[in-house]
Amino acid sequence: MAHPVRARELLLPSLAGYRRAWLSKDVVAGLVLSALLVPQGMAYAELAGLPPVTGLYTSILCLVGYALVGPSRILVLGPDSALGPMIAATILPLVGADGDPAKAVLLASLLALMTGAMMIAAGAGHLGFVADLLSKPTILGYMNGLALTILVGQLPKLFGFSTDADGFLQDVGAFVSGVTNGEVVPAAAAIGLLSLALIVVLDRFLPKVPAVLVAVLVAMAISVAASLGERGVALVGPLVQGLPQLTIPVVGLDDLGLLVIGALGISLVALTDTISTATSFAERQGARVDGNREMIGIGTANIAAGLFQGFPVSTSGSRTAVAEKAGARTQITGLVGAGMIALMLVAFPSLLAELPQPTLAAVVIAASISLADLPATRRLLSQRRADFILCMAAFLGVVLLGVLPGIVVAISLSVVNVFRRIWWPYRALLGRVEGMPGLHDVTSYPTAEILPGCPVLRFDAPLIFANSRAFREEVLEIAAGDPRPTWIVVAAEPMTDVDTTACDMLEELVRKLDEQGTRLVFAELKDPARRKIERYGLEHVLEDDRFFPTIRSAVEAYRAATGANWQG
Repeated sequence: MAHPVRARELLLPSLAGYRRAWLSKDVVAGLVLSALLVPQGMAYAELAGLPPVTGLYTSILCLVGYALVGPSRILVLGPDSALGPMIAATILPLVGADGDPAKAVLLASLLALMTGAMMIAAGAGHLGFVADLLSKPTILGYMNGLALTILVGQLPKLFGFSTDADGFLQDVGAFVSGVTNGEVVPAAAAIGLLSLALIVVLDRFLPKVPAVLVAVLVAMAISVAASLGERGVALVGPLVQGLPQLTIPVVGLDDLGLLVIGALGISLVALTDTISTATSFAERQGARVDGNREMIGIGTANIAAGLFQGFPVSTSGSRTAVAEKAGARTQITGLVGAGMIALMLVAFPSLLAELPQPTLAAVVIAASISLADLPATRRLLSQRRADFILCMAAFLGVVLLGVLPGIVVAISLSVVNVFRRIWWPYRALLGRVEGMPGLHDVTSYPTAEILPGCPVLRFDAPLIFANSRAFREEVLEIAAGDPRPTWIVVAAEPMTDVDTTACDMLEELVRKLDEQGTRLVFAELKDPARRKIERYGLEHVLEDDRFFPTIRSAVEAYRAATGANWQG
C-alpha cells in the first residue's frame, strides 16, 4: 500500500489536497499569466540568440514538466533574462559565422537536456547545498554586471539596427558607432523608447497593472495604425504554426565541452535563483522549501523543454508574483498558461505578427533593470567593505570577461572568501566588563578588566591546516609578553574541528610553551573536536586537566592556583 502513496506524492505534488473552490482562481490566474508569458518568452528567446517561437515552445513544456513533479504550488518557470546571455554565450560560438538558426535551436535543446540531467542528478544526490557556492555579495555583483551587459547589448535593437559586436566593450563601441553613423531608425527608436517608458512607469506607479502586456498592445496598435513595417521597423511576423515536435538533439563531440561548461553555470544560477525565489514565496505561505525536490522539479522542466526544441529555464520571480496576485493556488495556473500559448500557436500564429522588435528589446531591457540592485550594493559599501569589493569584482568579471567567465569568477570569489575567513580568522583577547556576564573582546571594550598572567584568547574558526600557523604565531606572541603569562586560556567554543596538521602543531606548541613556563589550556572545546585530539594520540601532552567545560571554570582554576585577581 505504501507504493501508490509514494507515487502520488511524487506526481503532481502541488495538487495534493486540491479544493474545487481553487479551480476558478487557478484558471483566471493562468489566463492572466499567459498574457505575460508570450511576450517575455519571445523576447528572452531572442536574447538567447534563438528564434522567438522557441521561447513559446519552452514556456509550454517547462510549465508542464514542473507541474508534474515540482513541489511548489505557485512557482512559475520559464525563459529567464538572467539565463539568456549565458545560453547565447554557450551556443553562439558553436553556431558559427553563418548563424544557422536550426543549429542554434539544436544546441540550445541539448543544453537544456544537459542542464536538466545535472539538476536531477544533484537533487537525487541531495546536493541542494551547492546553491551556497554563490554568496550574496557575489550574486549581487554578478546580477548587476549581467543587467548592464544585457541593457547595452539590447540598445541597437531598441534603436532599430544590429551589430556583430561580442562582449560589453565591443557592444558599447558598436552602439556608439551606429548612432554616430546614422544607422538609427527613427520610427524604431520611437516605438522602442515608448514601450520601455510604459513598462518602467507602470511598474513604478501602477504595479498591479500588467505593464508588459500594456506595452505590447500599445505597440501593436501603433504598428498597425502607422504602418511601422513600411517605415523600416522590424516586426516579429507570423509564428510557425503548430506545436513543437519531439526532437532528440545530436551534436558533434567537439561541441560538448563548451556545452558542459555552459550547463554547469546555468544549473548553478538557475538553482540559486529558484531556491531564493521559492524561499521568498514559501515564507509568505508558512511553507518550507525542499531544495533537493526543487532541483528535480526544475531539472524535469528543462528536460521537457529540451525534448521539444526549447532551451534552459529557471524560476521567474516576476511571473510568480503575477500568478500569486492573480489568485493562483496550484500548478493548474501554469498548465492553463501553457494551454493558452499552445492554443495561440495552433489557431492564431499571426496574432503577434505586427509586434515591433524594438518592443521586445524594451521588454528585455526592463527585465535587465530589475536584475540590478544598486541600493543593496550601496549598503554593502557601508556595511562591510570586503563584501563590497567581492561584489565589484564579480561585477567586473561579467562586464570585462563575459557571462560564462563571469560566473566562474563569482564562484571562485565566493570560495576564496570562505577560505580567507578560515585562513585568517578573527582573534580576540577577552576581559571582564562590569555589569555584563561572561568575558568580552577587549578591542570592543577597552576598559575591560584582565586577569594578570592569564590572557584569554578566542580563535574564531575551526583549527585546520590553513590556519594552524596563524594560531601558533598568535599564541607565541601572547606568550612572549612582558611579563610572561603563566597560563593561556583558549576560548575554544568556535573551534568546531581540529585536523591532523593542527594536532601536530599543538603537540609541538604545548611542549615549547611548557619549556618556557606557560601552560596552554582549552575551555569549551566541543566533544567531537576533543575526541579527534584524543584519537590523534595527544594525551601525553594535552592531559585531561588542560580542558575545562567553561571559560569561567578555567579562570577560577587559574585564580585558585595563583591567587590572581582581575585588574583594570
